[in-house]
Amino acid sequence: MEKARPLWANPLQFVFACISYAVGLGNVWRFPYLCQMYGGGSFLVPYIIMLVVEGMPLLYLELAVGQRMRQGSIGAWRTISPYLGGVGLASVVVSFFLSTYYNIINAWAFWYLFHSFQDPLPWSVCPLNSNRTGYDEECEKASSTQYFWYRKTLNISPSIQDSGGVQWEQGLCLLLAWLVVYLCILRGTESTGKVVYFTALLPYCVLIIYLVRGLTLHGATNGLAYMFTPKLEQLANPKAWINAATQIFFSLGLGFGSLIAFASYNQPSTDCQKHAIIVSLINSSTSIFASVVTFSIYGFKATFNYESCLNKVILLLTNSFDLEDGFLTASNLEQVKGYLASAFPGKYSEVLPQIRNCSLESELATAVQGTGLSFIVYTEAIKNMAASQLWSVLYFFMLLMLGIGSMLGNTAAILTPLTDSKVISSHLPKEAISGLVCLVNCVIGLVFTMEAGNYWFDIFNDYAATLPLLLIVLVEIVAVCYVFGLRRFESDLKAMTGRTLNWYWKAMWAGVSPLLIISLFVFYLSDYILTGTLQYQAWDASQGQLVTKDYPLYALAIIGLLVASSTMCIPLVALGTFIVRCLKRGDTPPVA
Repeated sequence: MEKARPLWANPLQFVFACISYAVGLGNVWRFPYLCQMYGGGSFLVPYIIMLVVEGMPLLYLELAVGQRMRQGSIGAWRTISPYLGGVGLASVVVSFFLSTYYNIINAWAFWYLFHSFQDPLPWSVCPLNSNRTGYDEECEKASSTQYFWYRKTLNISPSIQDSGGVQWEQGLCLLLAWLVVYLCILRGTESTGKVVYFTALLPYCVLIIYLVRGLTLHGATNGLAYMFTPKLEQLANPKAWINAATQIFFSLGLGFGSLIAFASYNQPSTDCQKHAIIVSLINSSTSIFASVVTFSIYGFKATFNYESCLNKVILLLTNSFDLEDGFLTASNLEQVKGYLASAFPGKYSEVLPQIRNCSLESELATAVQGTGLSFIVYTEAIKNMAASQLWSVLYFFMLLMLGIGSMLGNTAAILTPLTDSKVISSHLPKEAISGLVCLVNCVIGLVFTMEAGNYWFDIFNDYAATLPLLLIVLVEIVAVCYVFGLRRFESDLKAMTGRTLNWYWKAMWAGVSPLLIISLFVFYLSDYILTGTLQYQAWDASQGQLVTKDYPLYALAIIGLLVASSTMCIPLVALGTFIVRCLKRGDTPPVA
């Protein structure tokens, strides 16, 4: 069996596959947001501590299990105990949900990439209204980048109840995204092993190019100063520590079964401990590196908006009070405003409602994460750069590489248990199994191309892989340490790699990491309970901004189903195994 199992061509392919999977969009759009929210440079303290006590130990555990058991997630946990087959099944279900919605991000990246070749960029200006007498009202109230995202890309409905139809342009982009993924996984490790060199390395090339460009932008230093200025009071904020642990947990892709699947194609003697440390450190370093790039561009955007605001106020006051051109500047603005308010109180009070409060600090403090950062904030910065088409093409090509790299891991978590199954693989070749998985995911993914699709995307993103993953990884640790046995696992690792398990790994697995996961689990549960009715952000075209609405009952039911469908696999499979074993024992005649 082991001889028949495909292997990575060399250990470097495996490392690149893990990096390509772990280093994803979360490093680019969630970590910078958390830095912004929780004290800039001071957020690195809880982040690094959580990397040591949670990230590296759990990553090593999953790689070691995959390499030792030589199977996908379902087979690996069933080998440890027949009652634990549900752990692997739960991982497959979560990975299936993730693959279903995650590839729509690649579809959006394709959409923006195709539009990046236009001059001017389509999100850089507002379109004319139907009478061609001015700009579109919705675009004027929002901004050109928001309008292109919410109206031209998503054509978003006013609420989740208004489903609307499938947007055929987005549907075609989704089909293209799945076709690319299928071609990458077509021949298993043979094709994936070659693709990961590209998907792992190219984003770094683009990030380095963007770093050089970002540091030369006007106002970049404002963004970097904001990022690296520590707000030490945030160290006393429990949410900063919880979010640091959550970021480490999800950015490494723990609990999905992808890492177990990748490691199952290793040579049994591979030093998975070294690989766990390397992948963890590269993943976290990439987050910090991407934040430097993001904040340099974010500083440029904030400075540009701040100076544009000042120029509008200066123009307004200059025209309203017939001031000499060039007399009013950013340096004397506040002084002149005070003089005008005292010298011409009546006229100044008329103009006052039109005077905006311009603040660089408030521009920098505007926290945006997820799709908002990638498809609104970055595009707003790019449209104001010289040679904006070039920077747009580079940026969205990088997003594609990050997204496809993560999708290779997500699909491996589904395909490896299926191809390991004798029942399925004896009837269907590997290429057909891969094709069916991609086709089913693509058809279901069309839901996210509907007018209300973005609201369903948020539901899947927020609930399909949060609580279930925490429970899965908790059961994994308990299974290795207390079902399989830590000493037995330690001896197996030594037999495989020749490396003795030191006290650090044993202390983390047996005590610290499970306690941390239980704490995260309690926090999420209490947070959901205290929040009350779950809400979402809906786009209001009349106001040109997002408004908060309550989820309808059927959406709440689907949220519950998303969480339950994966987590319930663990107890149900254990119960089913117990019943089958009892029935078998009952059917066996007693020996005389």
